[in-house]
Amino acid sequence: MSVVIVGTLDTKGEEIAFARDVIEAQGVNVHVVDVGVMDDPEFTPDTDAETVAEAGGTSLQSLREGGDRGEAMDVMGRGAAAIAERLHDEGTLEGILGLGGSGNTSVATTAMRALPVGVPKLMVSTMASGDVEPYVGFKDIAMTYSVADIEGLNQLSRRIIANAALAMVGMVAGEADVEVEEKPTVALTMFGVTTPCVQTAREYLEERGYETIVFHATGSGGRAMESLVREGVVDGVLDVTTTEWADELVGGVLSAGPDRLDAPGEMGIPHVVSVGALDMVNFGPPDSVPERFEDRTFYRHNPQVTLMRTTPDETAELGEILAGKVNDASGAVAVYLPLDGVSMLDVEGEPFFDPEADEALFDAVREHLDPGVELVEMDAAVNDDEFALALARKMDEFLSDASADATSDSG
Repeated sequence: MSVVIVGTLDTKGEEIAFARDVIEAQGVNVHVVDVGVMDDPEFTPDTDAETVAEAGGTSLQSLREGGDRGEAMDVMGRGAAAIAERLHDEGTLEGILGLGGSGNTSVATTAMRALPVGVPKLMVSTMASGDVEPYVGFKDIAMTYSVADIEGLNQLSRRIIANAALAMVGMVAGEADVEVEEKPTVALTMFGVTTPCVQTAREYLEERGYETIVFHATGSGGRAMESLVREGVVDGVLDVTTTEWADELVGGVLSAGPDRLDAPGEMGIPHVVSVGALDMVNFGPPDSVPERFEDRTFYRHNPQVTLMRTTPDETAELGEILAGKVNDASGAVAVYLPLDGVSMLDVEGEPFFDPEADEALFDAVREHLDPGVELVEMDAAVNDDEFALALARKMDEFLSDASADATSDSG
């Protein structure tokens, strides 16, 4: 068993040595990676700062002479990430712990984000009580607030650092008594307004012997899903809810970036795509909505979330984007259109019901989708059972075909 500690030994050497000693006292090996730039380390690390800087693309001396703290943190973050990946591949890293302020929080969590989901990751940080999204991203990083600054050992810092060190020991040394059954895994994307569809599809797939992982399409959810696709964790994607593209296009707060919808096609895995919740763009509280949208149609989802209806021009562009992404896919892919509404709010009598905007979306998909790509149009709303089951059956068909092909090839 082994834990990697990432820290700045020129400023936090005493605290990092304390964490190391607590972990080693429990019989767990420790590998210390020094990412301090300005001065010599307070003790000799297992991987020194010069090695980290070189892995980040430059030398420690040039960082010291340059005097640009921001650049130095970027370089050391890249270097620490490269080293963390190598140590994990070699079996030297079974968990990773970071201690520090904003600088080392940035560096250490960059290293953590380079590691697969499931590898224990814990950051003790002065920044942990604020907005941690820039540090966590879409990886399973646990953040512990240091309460006081990490500057010297005292009755408070000893307890907090010891707790973190022991937590890391528990994560790498403990054996969870969890039954794991190997099953083909399907990722599904969901929003509150597409929940009935996803629940019905998930239940069908699980009855057919698949394991399912549902991702909340909140930007980080979409990025997490596509990351796991690239890691080979997922065998097929039932992309019910592609709403993150509406935020990417229009400027909402839940964008998953311009690469959303790319990973399944790049990996060649089965991908069933729909247009769930492309009727909406997400913002925070009402006063957070940019003034340029003041004449639009809104729905207050809750005090923290304001939804804005997409226009026909926007949905037409979204349809073209979606078709282009699907056209580039290298594996089995199909597109399903729910002609009676793309979300819970986009059916007759609900606030986002807009047949013109929906038709612009559907027309764009029809126009730009390659003729060889399967397109299924149904007189149903996205949350109708018949639509959900059609999606699930297509995914089952794709995965069954892929399994048969693999069996044939191996024979």
